[in-house]
Amino acid sequence: MKILVTGAAGFIGSSLAYRLLERGDEVIGVDNLNDYYDVSLKRSRLARLENHPKFTDLRFDIEDGDALSRAFSEHQPQRVVNLAAQAGVRYSLENPHAYVSANLVGFVNILEACRHGGVEHLVYASSSSVYGANTRTPFSVHDNVDHPISLYAASKKSNELMAHTYSHLFELPTTGLRFFTVYGPWGRPDMSLFLFTKKILAGEPIDVFNYGNHRRDFTYIDDIVEGVIRTLDNIATADPDWSSDEPDSASGSAPYRLYNIGSNNPVELLRYIELIEERLGMKAEKNLLPLQPGDVPDTYANVDSLMRDVGYRPTTPIEVGITRFVDWYRDYYGV
Repeated sequence: MKILVTGAAGFIGSSLAYRLLERGDEVIGVDNLNDYYDVSLKRSRLARLENHPKFTDLRFDIEDGDALSRAFSEHQPQRVVNLAAQAGVRYSLENPHAYVSANLVGFVNILEACRHGGVEHLVYASSSSVYGANTRTPFSVHDNVDHPISLYAASKKSNELMAHTYSHLFELPTTGLRFFTVYGPWGRPDMSLFLFTKKILAGEPIDVFNYGNHRRDFTYIDDIVEGVIRTLDNIATADPDWSSDEPDSASGSAPYRLYNIGSNNPVELLRYIELIEERLGMKAEKNLLPLQPGDVPDTYANVDSLMRDVGYRPTTPIEVGITRFVDWYRDYYGV
């Protein structure tokens, strides 16, 4: 297939593009290489893809609707995975306008391009952050998610609503994936595993929020990519059992689906840190801090729907995933 992947220089996007190329697909990668974090890391991810004869590297913002339309017109992708977004809960408190531009304006441009381009299936990144103030776990896609506690979460919930509108009005098959704390080699420097590893190796204290009482449904990158590909291959359809009297938010009378994609196995943050320490052979100096605004104490994914519909099975234990990341980090940075 010919697949357009936005955010192709990102953590998930580059790993997904690599796997799609490996299985023989043609990939059109779109990224703006912004400086939200280290651009050289993004370039290194792209370097794994650039020499592949079936990879096309395009450089623009998805907020640029004209550039996006030209890319769709020229390359005519059959399916699209939208991973381009302004990420980060904490950064959304500092720079809310970045989330409106990338996550709202950019996403409606994606929807319009897919609509007019006759795309067979749009798969897009949502987030576990949409569960916001919910406390009942494990989080289910059938739960109400009307109480986001960060603008990042609100923007992702908005993406789900926007996608449903296009599925309903234009019969565009869309599937949203609520990602749960993705980690692994080539990861994002603003996320805990990367930050902790870097600071412990440098002998610097690590900030541990909520006094270490977080639980996170850490999900290894290979499991995430496998789930995305299986979802992409399983085009969203209308739910024949959907009822407007008792509406299910995870499906609809339109070709629209929502899934959690996580490990279904939350880990305490202090245990996570212990595993990093064990692999590094070093102890961390912990700076224990209260819960940050916009953060949730626990995440825990119910992935029954994704397992049922596409055969998703997360298989990577946290011990294996952390080992692979630390080994990659030491090799990449020469530590």
